[in-house]
Amino acid sequence: MTSEKFTHRAVLLQESISGLNIKPDGIYIDATFGRGGHSAEILKQLSSKGRLIALDRDDTAIESAQRFIDDPRFSIHHVAFSNIKDVVNELELMCNIDGVLMDIGVSSPQLDDASRGFSFQKDGPLDMRMDRSSGISAADWLNKADLDEITKVLKTYGEEKFGKRIAHAVLEQRVIKPLETTAEFAQLIDKAVPVKDKFKHPATRSFQGVRIFINGELDQLNQGLESAVNVLKTGGRLVVISFHSLEDRVVKRFIRKLSKGKDIPRGLPITQQEIDADKLVIAIGRAIKPSAEEIAQNVRCRSSVLRIAEKL
Repeated sequence: MTSEKFTHRAVLLQESISGLNIKPDGIYIDATFGRGGHSAEILKQLSSKGRLIALDRDDTAIESAQRFIDDPRFSIHHVAFSNIKDVVNELELMCNIDGVLMDIGVSSPQLDDASRGFSFQKDGPLDMRMDRSSGISAADWLNKADLDEITKVLKTYGEEKFGKRIAHAVLEQRVIKPLETTAEFAQLIDKAVPVKDKFKHPATRSFQGVRIFINGELDQLNQGLESAVNVLKTGGRLVVISFHSLEDRVVKRFIRKLSKGKDIPRGLPITQQEIDADKLVIAIGRAIKPSAEEIAQNVRCRSSVLRIAEKL
């Protein structure tokens, strides 16, 4: 897969593969194939009886897999990872999955391809859709949404404190000329933000917020986590890599919720075994972050966090 136009380094590769605790004859799901860095490593550790099922909603990721992976143990499906349960049901593998890996968020190839509209550093169409076969582009939404909706998205998903100022600027701009490109949106944000962070481009949070909203990423994550636990067999592992605080909070709270037993009033004659009966997963270790060496090789991984859970 080295001849691809857009290069991609799999983040926390060894840590995530170790977290899966791979069994050579097991069945695994790479729920976010991307450019296959994690999938390639999983396949190396599987025997001829092992199986890897990959998912991705990005058509370029599907094309990449079909072009570069010719392996009878491997299959890929053009769906969002929130549809894990549907795919596993179709394959008649419910509760037979040994591990699910999710690498959440936008990938380096998506950021590096100006035509996708994910990056404020490259001028291109303001699209931001991970699945270009469906949904509304970022430009179409920004040119139609009202002030309150844009403000809410920027503040909630981008954690942008100047969300209302930026939203006002969008409405003023589209009266003159609709937003069409990433450069236009980035320049608008730069002018609208009164105080600049010297460590972060002023468009960073807004681009994140719009992207998360356009792709329904947090809803996808919640659905995907629930589905992943459902398809795992007892002892199966869930490994999740997230890239910003919103995602990591969702993952952390999900694991914490499913690893708690019943909330029982103090003093009731109930055994610990009965309390623990409702636990669905157990957290494996603490959150893992990339090493200084990995960050030096790939600065984009600096905010990544890996969490691991095992189904009980």
